Amino acid sequence: MRTPLKTPRTEPSTAPLQRVGMLGVGIMGRAMAANLVQAGFAVSGFDPDRQAMKRLKAAGGTPCASAGDLAGVVDVIICALPSPEALHDAAQQIAACGQRKLLVVETSTLGIADKTAARDTLKAQGIVMLDCPLSGTGAQAVHKDLTVYASGPKAAIRKLAPVFAGFSKNSFDLGAFGNGMKMKLMANLLVAIHNVSTAEALLLGQRWGIRPKDAVKVLSDGAGGSRMLQIRGPLMEGEGWNTPTMKVGIWQKDMQLIAAALAEAQVPAPLFAASVPVYNAAMALGHAEHDTAAVFDVLSKMSSPRG
Repeated sequence: MRTPLKTPRTEPSTAPLQRVGMLGVGIMGRAMAANLVQAGFAVSGFDPDRQAMKRLKAAGGTPCASAGDLAGVVDVIICALPSPEALHDAAQQIAACGQRKLLVVETSTLGIADKTAARDTLKAQGIVMLDCPLSGTGAQAVHKDLTVYASGPKAAIRKLAPVFAGFSKNSFDLGAFGNGMKMKLMANLLVAIHNVSTAEALLLGQRWGIRPKDAVKVLSDGAGGSRMLQIRGPLMEGEGWNTPTMKVGIWQKDMQLIAAALAEAQVPAPLFAASVPVYNAAMALGHAEHDTAAVFDVLSKMSSPRG
């Protein structure tokens, strides 16, 4: 694995990327767009959700009528899309715009085959697409607490370093296209397990009369600490999961991608396998639109304190 990217100094002869487009302005996209505006970029965006477009405008961005229109007014497009279908549709619209110098940064958590198909659609029109999934939640995105797992042409990754710095704390050049998603699935495998283990520990503490927020503060400073404990732990008290940073329903897609990757690589994963029923139960209990911290509610309902 290569060293973190450092934002290069801009020499007078270079043409820095100043116009950035956000394709998908949901929880992640909205936060990224706002930070890019604050970093001095001219930000435009498109999302089929009208409310998302209003939020983009309020953050200082310029709404566009379609992905194709967006492609015509920016130097780089950052995709934060919910499904393979949305990506394929966007790739076709962007390819039709004829902007051969355009760079497309695909940050969504989608299958490598789907990303490769979109890349090839764009490549046929001379447009470069990179696979650059993100490590971090929507809440982290607000504070630029994201890591970019960049993969694809090295020259394009280096050129995008200032853009990455506009919405993230760090970025890594992981080499060939698709390596970004491989690293993302490894990260999400850990997230899936750590989220459930956080709920287990905090529920134990609650049963002992220790408030989750107090447990998070103390445990985060010790050997048992994790980012999921720090980020999701506070949402496991007072039904904090009602304010989502990653919805359980969307997370199901990520779980399926992890399971498929593990099966293909023939990697035994007993801890991940044990976490799957907990997330499925969260769906069954009506938590699809809630944060994945709702696994705490699942574990709580699976048992009752002794009388």
